[in-house]
Amino acid sequence: MADSDFIDDREQGWRVAMRRLLPFLLGILLIGSLGALLYSASNAARDHQQALAEQQRSFEIIALARAFEAQTARAEVTLARYVIGLNPDTGRLFQDQWRTAGAQLKALGYATRGTGWQRGNVEALQHAYMARGKTLNEIGLRTTYDQKMAALGRFHEAGTSRDLKRITALLDRVIQAENLRLRERSLAVTLAGDRTEWMGQTSRLLGLAMLVCVLFAAWFAHVAYSDRRNARRLAEAEAERADRLDLAVRTRTAELTDAYERLKQESIEREAAEENLRQMHKMDAVGQLTGGIAHDFNNMLAVVVGGLELAKRNIRLKPQEASRHLDNAMEGANRASALTRRLLAFARSEPLLPSAVDPDALVSGMADLIDRTIGDQIIVALAPKAQGWRIFVDQHQMENAILNLCVNARDAMDGRGRLTIGTGQAVLAAGEVGDCVAGDYVVLTVADDGCGMSAEVLARVFEPFFTTKPVGKGTGLGLSQIFGFVRQCEGEIRIESEPDKGTSVHIYLPRRMGSAADDAVDAVSPARVATLHPPTRILVVEDDPRVLNQTMAALAELGHLPIACDHPSKAAKLLANNGDIGLIMSDVLMPDLTGPEMIRALPAQYRHLPVLFVTGYAGDATASADFVGHEVLRKPYTLMALANALSSALSGSNQSGTVAAAE
Repeated sequence: MADSDFIDDREQGWRVAMRRLLPFLLGILLIGSLGALLYSASNAARDHQQALAEQQRSFEIIALARAFEAQTARAEVTLARYVIGLNPDTGRLFQDQWRTAGAQLKALGYATRGTGWQRGNVEALQHAYMARGKTLNEIGLRTTYDQKMAALGRFHEAGTSRDLKRITALLDRVIQAENLRLRERSLAVTLAGDRTEWMGQTSRLLGLAMLVCVLFAAWFAHVAYSDRRNARRLAEAEAERADRLDLAVRTRTAELTDAYERLKQESIEREAAEENLRQMHKMDAVGQLTGGIAHDFNNMLAVVVGGLELAKRNIRLKPQEASRHLDNAMEGANRASALTRRLLAFARSEPLLPSAVDPDALVSGMADLIDRTIGDQIIVALAPKAQGWRIFVDQHQMENAILNLCVNARDAMDGRGRLTIGTGQAVLAAGEVGDCVAGDYVVLTVADDGCGMSAEVLARVFEPFFTTKPVGKGTGLGLSQIFGFVRQCEGEIRIESEPDKGTSVHIYLPRRMGSAADDAVDAVSPARVATLHPPTRILVVEDDPRVLNQTMAALAELGHLPIACDHPSKAAKLLANNGDIGLIMSDVLMPDLTGPEMIRALPAQYRHLPVLFVTGYAGDATASADFVGHEVLRKPYTLMALANALSSALSGSNQSGTVAAAE
């Protein structure tokens, strides 16, 4: 009994499968038959149209040949009338008819361009036409110049010439060939028509077969509908079971969500604790930074204040002693200014004014300065290998960076050893060295054979105010300043060092691409000498009254005629009231308007005036592009630095926005 049920189920399954599969098979058969019929009908129609087109082309070629033959005959008859009657109009008519015959011959050549077996006949016909044309033109010329008898004789000879016979023979050959081809094409048209008629009969038979198939498909569709109805009942039962499973899944998901929320809350609490810890580290670093700055500035201010006080006491009784104290105070002020620039460079707030620099020339030009700075007991070796590659940096900052590295190397060697300063070329892939993008780089290396650094010290060398030198021997800002400067130049710095094996510092700076003409625009003259100018009316824009008074006094000391402006909004009015102003000297950061914004807002008639910007800190208020074409003087400055800056601005020698440093 069990075997019988198994056999019945198998047969029933086979029947169901066949009922489902048979409509697909019939559909595929019908679609294939219909496609084959459409393809055959399309080919038959295309063949019929092609045969008709070929037949039409043969008729066209025969007609063109006949027309050419008739036109040449008319032209020769017209030429005979011209030779006899000597009427110029008849001669011109002959020329027109002969050119018309040439046009018909070109049309015949175009019509036979795709038939290789006719091309030779047409080309020979063209040559014969040209030869015949020369003969008839000669006859026409003789007639035109009153050589009637010679023209008649020549015309009689032309009537029996080989050219005329060759044209006639070639035309007969073209027409005969096309007649033979026409018979073949007529037969092809007949066969194509029969094939099209057969395809029509086949289409009717296929339509009848398709009707029968549609009836079978309707029956099978009814059977399939019954099967789908049974399957729907089974699906409803399965859906009910799936709903029960879905409820169980949702319950489990809710439990997992609660667990995730608990983990998320714990993560938030952990992040808050980590943020508190980072804040404590930050405050510790800020305290260390503030303490270091306060220590260094107090030392420098002690020198400045003490020197000024002692100079004030001795200025009348001991002028030389007062001068020495004033020199000490000036040295302290210069050191404070240098420390400020280092802090700004470290914070990347000091605007760079870069130019194209040859690193080999830069290092070679600093050789004497380095020798004087580090002493005679250290051997300095230069290895310039940049080979013409240039970098785009602030030359003053670059020189400071190299000098700082040399001083660090001197201290590491305890004043005796070998220092190597080299340049080279490097082609880096993206991320090969730090965050450097792929491209060409110039590598500047400062290597010494000093005491080296341990891994712990090497990990902290770029921290501000971190130093291994004794108290009073260094601020700890040298390497951090270099780090900030290199990052501003989109470069990278790497240090290799081991205890007792020396240290090598590698600075990677992007290569400056461009021609020498472009670099000439960016070039900055390292030394400028003040040029004497006649007293000039100068508009001084400065919001700080003390700085304004000091600047006015300095300009008067240099022999110029300053006009005070304590707010940038008053500049345009003062310029209008004083037509003899020859230069504008402006602070950069001021209330309401920055110096560059004030210059851009001035009326057009004042745009030609030279501008000297004076800045102690530009920050994010302006970009380096705002200084292009103007002289820039950094605070604090000396009278000599002010004179140099005024000289460059008044003479128009500064075209790239260079910076005049305090001397």
